[in-house]
Amino acid sequence: MNKNVFVVGFMLFAIFFGAGNLIFPPKLGAEVGLDFWPAIFGFVITGVGLPLLGIVVAVFYKGGYKDALKQVHPWFALAYLIGIYLSIGPFFGGPRTAATAYEIAAVPFLGEASDLSLFIFCSIYFAIALWLSLNPNKLVDRIGSVLTPLLLVSLIALIVKSFMLLNGEPSVAVEKPISDPLFTGILEGYFTLDALASVAFAVLVINAIKGKETPASSLQKQTIYAGIIAAVALALIYVSLGWIGNHLTLEHNADQNLGTQILNAAATLSFGELGRMMLGLIVTLACLTTTVGLATSVSEYFNEIYPRISYKTYVVIFTVVSFGVANVGLNAVISKSVSVLLILYPISITMILMLLVNLFFRLPIVCFRFALGLITVESIISVLGKGYMDDILNQFPLKEYSMEWVPVMLIGIALGYAWRMVRAPKIQQHIEKA
Repeated sequence: MNKNVFVVGFMLFAIFFGAGNLIFPPKLGAEVGLDFWPAIFGFVITGVGLPLLGIVVAVFYKGGYKDALKQVHPWFALAYLIGIYLSIGPFFGGPRTAATAYEIAAVPFLGEASDLSLFIFCSIYFAIALWLSLNPNKLVDRIGSVLTPLLLVSLIALIVKSFMLLNGEPSVAVEKPISDPLFTGILEGYFTLDALASVAFAVLVINAIKGKETPASSLQKQTIYAGIIAAVALALIYVSLGWIGNHLTLEHNADQNLGTQILNAAATLSFGELGRMMLGLIVTLACLTTTVGLATSVSEYFNEIYPRISYKTYVVIFTVVSFGVANVGLNAVISKSVSVLLILYPISITMILMLLVNLFFRLPIVCFRFALGLITVESIISVLGKGYMDDILNQFPLKEYSMEWVPVMLIGIALGYAWRMVRAPKIQQHIEKA
C-alpha cells in the first residue's frame, strides 16, 4: 500500500465520521448490559461495514448507483434517490445534527432541556447554516478539514482517559436483557444513515479519489484498501464509545438522549467542566459543517432534477424544514426516522448485495427489477400495515428480526430467472460495469 491509500482511507473515514453519529454506540452500550459484544458487532456491520462496502461496490460500476438504478428503472431510481436525499438531509440528518449539538453543548449549562431554549439554539444554528449554505465556498471545507482531526483527537483522549478510569468496572446491569442483541445492534446501525449516504454520494467519493491522481487501473484496488483502513478506524471509535456507555453508571434523564448524556458525563469525569465545554464546542462546529454539507448536497441534487426552482430557494426550503423538525427534540427525531429507515435500508442493502454478487456472477437485470420491486412493496406494507396486518406480517420468515427482506430478495431473484426463461430467453441484459 502506498501513501495515497492512507490519504484516501482518511478521506473515507472523515466522510462517515459524523459528529451526529457519536451518540448511538454509547447509547447501545448502556442498553444491552452483558450482551455488549454481539450488540456492538451488529452495530459495526450496518454502521461501518455496510456503508464502506457500498463505496467499494460503487467503484466497480460506471456512474455508480445512480446509473445502475436508472438501468433498473428511471422512475424507481428517481423515487428512491429522492427518499434517500430527503432522509439524510432535511427530514432526519440535518435536524439530528442540530439537536445533538443542542444536547451536548447547551443543555448541560442550562440544567435541563426546554422547548424555548431548543427553539433559540436552533434559530441561531440554522441561521448560520443557511448563510453558509447560500454562500458556498471553501471556508466550510477548510473548517471541516480542521475539525475532523480535532474531533478525532478529542475523542481519542476521552476514550483513553475513560478506559483508565473505568477499567475493571463491570458492565452496567439492565433490568430487561435484550433477547436478540446481535439484531438489535444491526438495527441501531441503521440510525447512522451512512449506508444511505454511501448510495447518494458514491460518485462524489469516487471522483474525489480520482482527483488524487490515482491511476484508473488501480482505482478499485486502492479503494478497497482505503475502505479497510477507514472501516477499522471507525469500528475502533464506535466500539470504544460503546464500551464507555456499557461501563459508565449514570442516572438517565428521560427528557434527554441517553447517548448525549453519556458523552457529557464521560467528558466531565475525564477532564472536568472545561474539557466538557471544549468537547461541546468541537461537536457543535462539526455538526454545523455536516448540516451545511447536507443542505448544499441535497439542494444541488434537487436543482439538478428540477432546475425551475433555484438552488438558493431549495436551500431555504430545506433549512426551514430541518429547523422545524429539529425543534421536536433529538429523541423524537430519531424515533420518527425508524419507519422510513425500515423502508429504505432493505432496498439499499438488497441493491448493494446484488451488485456485489453481480461482480462475480452476472445477474439478469430482470432479477434486480423483481427483487427491488418486491422488497419495496414488502417494506412499505411492513411499516404502514403495522397494527392492521400483524397476523399476516408476523408469518414472514425472519420478521422477528426485521430481516424479512432477505427471503423476499431471494424470491425476487428466483422470479427474475423464471421470467427470463419463460418470456425472454434470448435477452441478456445486465447492469453495466465500469
